[in-house]
Amino acid sequence: MSFSDLLSADRIVMLVAPGSRDVVFDSAARLLAGNSPTLTPLLGHALREREQLGSTGIGRGVAIPHARSTAFREPRAAFLRLSHPIDFNATDGQPVDLVFAMCVPDHQVEQHLQTLAGLVEHFSSADFRDDLRAARDLARLRTLLLEITPRADTDAARA
Repeated sequence: MSFSDLLSADRIVMLVAPGSRDVVFDSAARLLAGNSPTLTPLLGHALREREQLGSTGIGRGVAIPHARSTAFREPRAAFLRLSHPIDFNATDGQPVDLVFAMCVPDHQVEQHLQTLAGLVEHFSSADFRDDLRAARDLARLRTLLLEITPRADTDAARA
């Protein structure tokens, strides 16, 4: 699944005053829910509940908070580049400034795991992380994220 299957331009933001992990979760939930006053608190709760199981900070300044929910029929994501890093209790102890939040339908457990694995692979690239951090404006950030082709899809196309 490509980033453009999960993301839309309006769910990619630069968060100027992240403040805390809870502010990031609330912002991600609002983006995922399309500002729905009903869905936003439910998604915020789901993201926090998942985080209580263990940090979604995967290291190198990246976090992938995620949850399953009945709110949507298809997976959806939001990307937040934070103006300054915040503590996410990441595995490497580094604060986080790149957040890829995701919500997947309850019944898509296998797809959820595959998508997470693909995200971890993308964010393990230092060049990719550096490009996201170096993006001077929102337009460039959106281009970087929406024009990505997952390696698995690329490999399958070559076969």
